[in-house]
Amino acid sequence: MSPAAVGAAAGAVLALTWIILGFWACVFVAAAMAVGTLVGRVIDGRIDVRALARALRGRGSS
Repeated sequence: MSPAAVGAAAGAVLALTWIILGFWACVFVAAAMAVGTLVGRVIDGRIDVRALARALRGRGSS
């Protein structure tokens, strides 16, 4: 799937969640999607967890 198709699908899921279940359910679904994306990228090796932790603690981003 192309990035545009994935983005469109994610947008459709969020829009339908908002319409059917309301704002807070939409916020929860968006947060769950973000966590799922983060976990997937860590598993794929695209994100270095140690570097991310150092950056969040303010100890440099390189």
